[in-house]
Amino acid sequence: MNFSTFTNGIPASRRETVRTLLVALFAGIAGVSGSYAYAGDTPSFIVAPIAGFLARAMLAPVVSFAITTLGSFGELLNLGTAIFLAVALLAGTSLIALVVGQRFESAVTAIGLTASLGWLATASVTEATLPAFSALSTGFASATVIAVSELLRGTSGSVDDTHSSERRRLLGGLASALGISLFGYFFGSQQATTSSERLETTPRRQQLFEEATAKSLDIPGIDPLISDTESFYEVDINNIDPAVDTEEWTLSVTGAVEQERTYSYTDITSMEADDRFYTLRCVGDSLNGTKMDNAIWTGVPIMNVVDEAKPNGSYVVLRAADDYYEEFPVEALRGGMLAYGMNGRGLPREHGAPVRALLPGHWGEPNVKWITEIEFSEEEVTGYWEQRGWHGTGPVKTVAKFHAINHLPDGRIQVGGHAYAGTRGIQSVKVSVNGDGGPWHEATLSAPLSGEAVWRQWEYTYEPPATESHEVVVRATDGTGTLQPQERAEPFPNGPSGWVSRTVNMAANEQ
Repeated sequence: MNFSTFTNGIPASRRETVRTLLVALFAGIAGVSGSYAYAGDTPSFIVAPIAGFLARAMLAPVVSFAITTLGSFGELLNLGTAIFLAVALLAGTSLIALVVGQRFESAVTAIGLTASLGWLATASVTEATLPAFSALSTGFASATVIAVSELLRGTSGSVDDTHSSERRRLLGGLASALGISLFGYFFGSQQATTSSERLETTPRRQQLFEEATAKSLDIPGIDPLISDTESFYEVDINNIDPAVDTEEWTLSVTGAVEQERTYSYTDITSMEADDRFYTLRCVGDSLNGTKMDNAIWTGVPIMNVVDEAKPNGSYVVLRAADDYYEEFPVEALRGGMLAYGMNGRGLPREHGAPVRALLPGHWGEPNVKWITEIEFSEEEVTGYWEQRGWHGTGPVKTVAKFHAINHLPDGRIQVGGHAYAGTRGIQSVKVSVNGDGGPWHEATLSAPLSGEAVWRQWEYTYEPPATESHEVVVRATDGTGTLQPQERAEPFPNGPSGWVSRTVNMAANEQ
C-alpha cells in the first residue's frame, strides 16, 4: 500500500497529522484485537459492555424494527457499531499519547502513555478490577503498534528521508495492527469456545431420549423431536452473553415472602432432579421461521425452591445476571423448572448457564436465562420487553410450521413440519393442496411426547395436481379444539399467527 499516494493531495503541513491519525487508528484496532485475544467472547471483552449499552438504550420502535425486520442482521449491526466505538475510543487514547509524546519528543512517553490510557479505558468500560488482565492486553496491543511505528520512524534529515521514515512508520503500524488482529482473532476464538460437562445418566433421561427416537416420523427436511443443542435457537438481549462463575452464582428469593432465601449452585443441584421435555418458541420469529426447538432439560421444580420462602405476592419478577427481567402472575411458575442441564449435558453458557428458568407454554424470551433472583410482589411490574411495547409473556400461540417439501420417487409429494400450542397441546394438523383453503386433509402426527408443553411433528403425502406449481396450506387445532387463526399477524407485539402456506414447484426437487 502506497501511503504517499494517499497523502499526496494533502498539504505538507497536514500530512504528519493525517499519518499520526492513521497510526492512532491502527493502534485502536490492535487494542480491540488484544482485548479479544485475552477475553474472547465474554463480558471482559471491551466491545461487550458497549454493545449491551447500545441494545438497552435503543428506542423501542428501533428495537422492534431490528427484531422483526432485520433479525440476525440487526444483532450484527449492533455488534459492528460497538466494535467501531471501541476502536474509536482506543484510537482516541492512542492519539492523545502520540500528541503528548511528540510534544516531549519522546517515543517512550508515547508508548507508555498508550499502554496506560488503553488499560484505563478498557478497565473503565468493562468495570474490571485490578489487575484487569484483559485491560492490560488491550493497552499492550495498542502500545505495540505505537512502538513499532515509532521505531521504524527513526530519525530523518532531508525531505526525502522524512517521507521515507513516515512511510515506514505507517507500514509498520499497519503490519503490526494486522498481525495483532490475526493473533487476537485466533486466540479469542479459542477463549470463546466452551463445552459443558456431561451429566450423570439417569433412567428417566435415557427413557426420554428413547421415547423421542421411537416417536419421530423421520421426515427429511425437518428437525428431529429433540433439537441438537448446537443448533437450538438462541435469542436474548446480548451480543455477548454473560459468563457466570458457577462457584460464585447465587439465586435469591426476595420481595413479598415470609423469609428471604439464597441458594448456591450446589444447593440447587443437590435437590432431587427431574428431566423434562420443553419446547421453546421465539415471540419475535417470523410465522414460519426456525426459532422453535425442543430439548430434554434437567433441573428442579421451581416451586420446590420458592415454597421454602413462603411467598405472599400475586406477581413474580425473574431477574438475570445481564440485568434482564420479566414479570408474571405467580401461577405461571407452577409446572416451571430451574434448569441446569440440556440434552444430557450441563447447561451451555448461551442458554443460561449455570441456571435458567423454564415456564411451560410461554414464549421463549420470558424463560429467563442466567437467573439470579426470584422477586415476589403485590403489584404488577412492567417487564423488560413490555417497556418496549411487546406483550410476549402470555401463552404461546398455536402454529403449524411448514418446513419440508420432498419429491418422492413415485411422483408423490411429502410435506411436513412441527406443530406447537404450548400447554394446550396439538389435537390435529390439516393440509390443503389447493391453496384456497380446502378441501382439508388430515396429516399424520407424531405420537405426543411426555410433558405438557411439547411440539409434535406432522406429515402429509399426496398425489400432486397436474399443474406446474400449486399452493399448500397447513393449519393446526390445539388440544382444546380451537383452530389456529387464519388471519396473519406480525410478531410485534404479541407474536406471529396465521396459517402457513408454501408454493410447491413440480419442476424442482426441494428438500
